[in-house]
Amino acid sequence: MNIVFFVLYCSIMTVTPGPTNIMILSTVHNHGVKKALEFSFGSAFAFFLLLIFSVVFNSILMSYLPKVIVILQVLGSVYMLYLAYHIFRMSEKSKDDNSFSSFKTGFLMQFINPKSVLFTLTVFPSFILPFYQSFWHLVFFVFLITFISTVAFLSWVLFGKVLKTFLDRYNKFVNNIMAIFLVLCAAMISGLFN
Repeated sequence: MNIVFFVLYCSIMTVTPGPTNIMILSTVHNHGVKKALEFSFGSAFAFFLLLIFSVVFNSILMSYLPKVIVILQVLGSVYMLYLAYHIFRMSEKSKDDNSFSSFKTGFLMQFINPKSVLFTLTVFPSFILPFYQSFWHLVFFVFLITFISTVAFLSWVLFGKVLKTFLDRYNKFVNNIMAIFLVLCAAMISGLFN
C-alpha cells in the first residue's frame, strides 16, 4: 500500500467541507471555541466508532450497502435541513442557545453523515484490507485515521477562531451562507441529483 497516497486521501476526505466541518465552523462562530471543541471531540469519537464498526462488519454491511445508503441519504438530508434551519434562524440573541452544538450532537451527526459513513465503509476495503489483515495492523489504522480526522476537525475550529472577527461582523450573512451550504450538502447526498 502506498502510505503517502493513503494519508493524503484520508486528509483530503476529512478536511474538505462537509456537514460536520460546516457545523464546526458555525459552532465556533456562534458559540465559541469551547463548544466547537466539544462538538469536534464528539464527532471524532463517533468517527472512531464508525471505523471500528467498519472493520468488524465490513463484509456484512457491503452486501446491504445499497439499502443502507438510501436510509442514510434520507436521514442525513433531513437532519442537515434541520441544522440549516437553526443556523438560518440564529441571531445574536439566539447564540446563547447552544443545545445543538454539543458533544452529543457532534457524536450523533457522524452516524447519519453520509460522507463519514461512506468514507469509513470504503477506506478499509479500498486501501487497507488488501494489504493488512492482522488485528494489530487494523487497530493501528483505526487510530491513524481517527487522528487524521481529529486534526481535520480541529483545523476547522482554528479556521473559525482566526476568522471570528469577520464572522461576527457579518453574522447574519455568514449564518445564511452556512445554512445554504448545509442545504446544498443535504441536496447532494439526498440522491435527488444523481
